[in-house]
Amino acid sequence: MPISDSVTLGVDVAIFQPDLVNMYGCSVGDYTKIGPFVEIQSGASIGKLCKISSHTFICGGVMISDEVFVGHGVMFTNDMFPRATNPDGSLQTDKDWTMLETKIGKRVSIGSNATILCGIEIGEGALIAAGAVVTKDIPAYAIVAGVPAKIVGDARDRTETS
Repeated sequence: MPISDSVTLGVDVAIFQPDLVNMYGCSVGDYTKIGPFVEIQSGASIGKLCKISSHTFICGGVMISDEVFVGHGVMFTNDMFPRATNPDGSLQTDKDWTMLETKIGKRVSIGSNATILCGIEIGEGALIAAGAVVTKDIPAYAIVAGVPAKIVGDARDRTETS
Protein backbone atom coordinates (compact mmCIF):
# COMPACT_ATOMS: atom_id res chain seq x y z
CA MET A 1 0.00 0.00 0.00
CA PRO A 2 1.50 3.35 -1.05
CA ILE A 3 0.34 5.21 2.09
CA SER A 4 2.10 3.64 5.06
CA ASP A 5 0.55 3.14 8.48
CA SER A 6 3.39 5.37 9.76
CA VAL A 7 1.78 8.46 8.18
CA THR A 8 -0.05 10.90 10.46
CA LEU A 9 -2.98 12.52 8.68
CA GLY A 10 -4.99 15.46 9.99
CA VAL A 11 -8.73 15.99 9.64
CA ASP A 12 -10.23 15.80 6.13
CA VAL A 13 -6.94 15.39 4.26
CA ALA A 14 -7.76 14.76 0.59
CA ILE A 15 -5.41 12.41 -1.23
CA PHE A 16 -6.44 12.18 -4.85
CA GLN A 17 -5.75 8.75 -6.30
CA PRO A 18 -4.12 7.32 -3.14
CA ASP A 19 -2.91 4.29 -5.09
CA LEU A 20 -0.64 6.70 -7.03
CA VAL A 21 0.86 8.41 -3.96
CA ASN A 22 3.84 7.21 -1.91
CA MET A 23 3.89 8.44 1.71
CA TYR A 24 5.70 7.05 4.74
CA GLY A 25 6.76 8.38 8.16
CA CYS A 26 5.50 11.89 7.44
CA SER A 27 2.73 14.10 8.81
CA VAL A 28 0.07 16.03 6.91
CA GLY A 29 -2.09 18.73 8.49
CA ASP A 30 -5.85 19.24 8.43
CA TYR A 31 -7.64 19.95 5.13
CA THR A 32 -4.53 19.57 2.99
CA LYS A 33 -4.93 18.28 -0.59
CA ILE A 34 -2.38 15.98 -2.20
CA GLY A 35 -2.38 15.19 -5.91
CA PRO A 36 -1.38 11.96 -7.67
CA PHE A 37 2.23 10.87 -8.22
CA VAL A 38 3.43 12.66 -5.05
CA GLU A 39 6.06 11.19 -2.73
CA ILE A 40 6.40 12.45 0.84
CA GLN A 41 9.20 10.76 2.77
CA SER A 42 9.81 9.97 6.41
CA GLY A 43 10.66 13.02 8.48
CA ALA A 44 8.79 15.51 6.26
CA SER A 45 5.86 17.54 7.56
CA ILE A 46 3.10 19.37 5.71
CA GLY A 47 0.97 21.96 7.49
CA LYS A 48 -2.76 22.64 7.41
CA LEU A 49 -4.69 23.88 4.39
CA CYS A 50 -1.88 23.17 1.91
CA LYS A 51 -2.13 22.07 -1.70
CA ILE A 52 0.54 19.68 -2.97
CA SER A 53 0.19 19.27 -6.74
CA SER A 54 0.95 16.17 -8.78
CA HIS A 55 4.43 14.80 -9.50
CA THR A 56 6.01 16.53 -6.48
CA PHE A 57 8.80 15.04 -4.36
CA ILE A 58 9.07 16.09 -0.69
CA CYS A 59 12.00 14.40 1.03
CA GLY A 60 12.78 13.96 4.70
CA GLY A 61 13.75 17.15 6.48
CA VAL A 62 11.32 19.38 4.58
CA MET A 63 9.01 21.31 6.90
CA ILE A 64 6.11 23.00 5.11
CA SER A 65 4.02 25.47 7.14
CA ASP A 66 0.28 26.13 6.81
CA GLU A 67 -1.50 27.40 3.67
CA VAL A 68 1.38 26.61 1.29
CA PHE A 69 0.83 25.96 -2.41
CA VAL A 70 3.27 23.57 -4.09
CA GLY A 71 2.91 23.40 -7.88
CA HIS A 72 3.29 20.42 -10.18
CA GLY A 73 6.64 18.65 -10.32
CA VAL A 74 8.35 20.57 -7.51
CA MET A 75 11.50 18.86 -6.22
CA PHE A 76 13.07 19.28 -2.78
CA THR A 77 16.53 18.01 -1.80
CA ASN A 78 17.96 17.14 1.63
CA ASP A 79 21.64 16.39 0.95
CA MET A 80 24.20 18.98 -0.20
CA PHE A 81 26.68 16.36 -1.40
CA PRO A 82 24.70 13.35 -2.66
CA ARG A 83 26.70 10.26 -3.50
CA ALA A 84 25.80 6.61 -4.07
CA THR A 85 29.07 5.32 -2.62
CA ASN A 86 31.76 6.20 -0.09
CA PRO A 87 35.38 6.89 -1.16
CA ASP A 88 36.16 3.18 -0.56
CA GLY A 89 33.46 2.14 -3.04
CA SER A 90 30.99 0.84 -0.45
CA LEU A 91 27.34 1.82 -0.78
CA GLN A 92 26.35 4.74 1.40
CA THR A 93 23.89 4.24 4.25
CA ASP A 94 21.99 6.71 6.42
CA LYS A 95 25.13 7.04 8.56
CA ASP A 96 27.22 8.32 5.64
CA TRP A 97 25.47 11.61 4.94
CA THR A 98 23.84 14.53 6.73
CA MET A 99 20.20 15.47 6.17
CA LEU A 100 19.71 19.24 6.05
CA GLU A 101 16.32 20.67 6.95
CA THR A 102 14.42 23.03 4.70
CA LYS A 103 11.73 25.30 6.15
CA ILE A 104 8.89 26.72 4.08
CA GLY A 105 7.00 29.59 5.72
CA LYS A 106 3.26 30.14 5.95
CA ARG A 107 1.39 31.04 2.73
CA VAL A 108 4.38 30.45 0.44
CA SER A 109 3.59 29.64 -3.21
CA ILE A 110 6.02 27.47 -5.16
CA GLY A 111 5.54 27.34 -8.93
CA SER A 112 5.62 24.22 -11.06
CA ASN A 113 8.96 22.52 -11.69
CA ALA A 114 10.83 24.62 -9.11
CA THR A 115 13.74 22.96 -7.34
CA ILE A 116 14.38 23.80 -3.68
CA LEU A 117 17.86 22.95 -2.41
CA CYS A 118 18.26 21.86 1.19
CA GLY A 119 19.32 23.77 4.28
CA ILE A 120 17.41 26.93 3.44
CA GLU A 121 14.41 28.84 4.71
CA ILE A 122 11.73 30.44 2.55
CA GLY A 123 10.00 33.26 4.40
CA GLU A 124 6.27 33.73 4.89
CA GLY A 125 4.28 34.78 1.83
CA ALA A 126 7.16 34.37 -0.62
CA LEU A 127 6.42 33.42 -4.21
CA ILE A 128 8.78 31.10 -6.08
CA ALA A 129 8.39 31.30 -9.87
CA ALA A 130 7.87 28.22 -12.00
CA GLY A 131 11.18 26.59 -12.90
CA ALA A 132 13.20 28.55 -10.33
CA VAL A 133 16.13 26.89 -8.57
CA VAL A 134 16.26 28.15 -4.97
CA THR A 135 19.80 27.88 -3.58
CA LYS A 136 19.67 30.23 -0.58
CA ASP A 137 17.29 31.69 2.00
CA ILE A 138 14.40 33.75 0.61
CA PRO A 139 13.03 36.63 2.69
CA ALA A 140 9.36 36.93 3.58
CA TYR A 141 7.16 38.17 0.71
CA ALA A 142 9.95 38.10 -1.88
CA ILE A 143 9.14 37.03 -5.43
CA VAL A 144 12.02 35.05 -6.89
CA ALA A 145 12.68 33.66 -10.36
CA GLY A 146 15.51 32.19 -12.38
CA VAL A 147 18.45 29.82 -12.07
CA PRO A 148 19.68 30.47 -9.49
CA ALA A 149 16.61 32.24 -8.10
CA LYS A 150 16.99 35.98 -7.57
CA ILE A 151 14.55 38.47 -6.05
CA VAL A 152 12.48 40.12 -8.79
CA GLY A 153 9.68 41.66 -6.75
CA ASP A 154 7.67 41.91 -3.56
CA ALA A 155 4.58 39.74 -3.17
CA ARG A 156 2.89 42.46 -1.10
CA ASP A 157 2.77 44.56 -4.29
CA ARG A 158 0.84 41.92 -6.25
CA THR A 159 -2.67 42.65 -7.39
CA GLU A 160 -5.03 39.76 -6.77
CA THR A 161 -7.23 38.92 -9.76
CA SER A 162 -10.26 36.71 -10.00
